[in-house]
Amino acid sequence: MPIVTQIDYLQYGDMLAFIGNSLLKPMTQTQSVGLDPLFWKSLPDFGEDSIGEAVSLCEGIAERIGRECGERAVEVVSVEYTRLFVGPPSPAAPPWETMYRGSTNVGFGEATFEMRNCLHDLGLELSNENRQYEDHMGIELLYLSELCRCAVKGENCENQLRSFIAKHPLSWIDAFLDRIEGVFPEGYFSGLVRLEKALLLAC
Repeated sequence: MPIVTQIDYLQYGDMLAFIGNSLLKPMTQTQSVGLDPLFWKSLPDFGEDSIGEAVSLCEGIAERIGRECGERAVEVVSVEYTRLFVGPPSPAAPPWETMYRGSTNVGFGEATFEMRNCLHDLGLELSNENRQYEDHMGIELLYLSELCRCAVKGENCENQLRSFIAKHPLSWIDAFLDRIEGVFPEGYFSGLVRLEKALLLAC
């Protein structure tokens, strides 16, 4: 049985939002809570072994980075972020769905327009502060977190939630993770995206 029928939508959505925000900005521009092993210990596993294992993996990565890098930990994770999702000369792991649908036309692919419509239907508009396109993995996760908030309010959006997960992030997360692990196989974002995959599959 899908865990999303049994869990607190707010907690589930908050975990997706945390991962989404972590994929949208380097740690130098956001909070560094992901490097605190106690943060990971505080997260629920919703009774799913796969989620618990992924959370433990993230905890272990945070401990290792802290032990090996000390005060440079945030800088090290931010460098990893830049290499993976920014470049130069280009991202090692492009964070846009369009790139995994066989197109290099980022910002104008079918996935971008689909996501634009999804956001519009929820009354959301992308501020584009960091010039990201709508089919960015981070934005897809933030959209899911908003659907979870709708569920908290009692709106009937479970089918929409599952349909979106299957059609969008889950359809390309394996290829995305392969790119990440091809450069940083034991890095911070490998653990983070493995947790994302466990959460999405459990829904």
